[in-house]
Amino acid sequence: MNLALFIARRLSLAAGGRRSSPAVRVATVAVALSVAVMMASIAVVQGFKKEITDRVTGFNSHISVYAERLSDRDDNIITLTPTLRFILDNQPDIAGYSLQAMAPAVLKTSDDFKGVYLKSLADSAMSAFISTHIDEGSLPDFSDPANADKTVISRIAARQLGLAVGDRIDTYFITDEVRVRRLEVAAIFNTHFDSYDNVLIYGALPLLQQIGALESTQGTSLQVTLNDFRNVENATVSLRDSLLHALADGRLYRHYHVDNALNQGAGYFRWLSLLDTNVIVIIVLMTVVACVTLVSGMLIIILDKKRFIGLMKALGCPDSKLRAVFVYLTLRVSLTGMAIGTLLMGILLWIQHSAHIIPLDPESYYIDYVPVSIHWPEIVILNIAAFIIAALVLLVPSSFVARISPTETMSQ
Repeated sequence: MNLALFIARRLSLAAGGRRSSPAVRVATVAVALSVAVMMASIAVVQGFKKEITDRVTGFNSHISVYAERLSDRDDNIITLTPTLRFILDNQPDIAGYSLQAMAPAVLKTSDDFKGVYLKSLADSAMSAFISTHIDEGSLPDFSDPANADKTVISRIAARQLGLAVGDRIDTYFITDEVRVRRLEVAAIFNTHFDSYDNVLIYGALPLLQQIGALESTQGTSLQVTLNDFRNVENATVSLRDSLLHALADGRLYRHYHVDNALNQGAGYFRWLSLLDTNVIVIIVLMTVVACVTLVSGMLIIILDKKRFIGLMKALGCPDSKLRAVFVYLTLRVSLTGMAIGTLLMGILLWIQHSAHIIPLDPESYYIDYVPVSIHWPEIVILNIAAFIIAALVLLVPSSFVARISPTETMSQ
């Protein structure tokens, strides 16, 4: 049996007739707060990453394929040929793909007008994204020909033009010639991404194909969804290489440009990388605070147990065993604090995730509430790392036990 652990499990942390000394309570609270703050910082940053990534990929898809214009004679129309389908179907990371069409347009009322891009909403992932941000109305099924004259506009466009659900708006399409369609506002969305909300509205793919005189297999881009967005860089390179090989083999007749959401939303992802730096700073500072408090608590516990130390030394207990006793005692305090901090912060994060009780300014943060994403494996790793660091740090102050003389403590 481990003698030091046996003694530590039965040795009381009480001091002066109290259930526990003030130093122990302070150390427990410090560890709990440190773990809670670290959990909160990780959960909030992971929440921001998820929300921002979902918004960027919701507007742009994971990967986008465009037809390159190498001369003025080329157009930007992409045709979903059998060869192109075969290449896409044989990419292991691709979960699905769909044709996309987009055209510049002008929304005009009797009092005002606004320039936008009308984008087709044929992709299921993009439709799911927009549907989660609908403020008014409901997202129509654009695969139904009866909804070809309906559109979904942003809250910004609705506010600027004074539109509401059910209103009809004259829409002028700028192509080789000006074409006009009167579209019905079926829903209003608001993602708080003003750079996108300000310029995009959504409609039916057949309408855009009709406006651009395109066939049913043609569009302005291909939207590709991956099984796992974390593989987007490798999937982009793989798809680009496959298209180039097909072009070199003569199976494709034109160049294609392959882009991904990381490039299209580079500014947002750079901002998220700055948040990662902030989290590292917070974790380091909280770890230092917890370790300093635990060291102080250990020293006070050692001073409170001077008589015990003297008695154990008089009985022949080696210093290494006594040092281990106080390391185990302080780690017991650390474990209690980590358990309390993890439990309380876990409850608070779950409440925030469910109820969004803490708001944010969407003008500055792109989201109107503090997003949190709880990944319990990361929380477990955080607690294990904190425990290991605490155990290593406590080895140094535990050497103070060796300086206590049995004769001095027994004579007091």
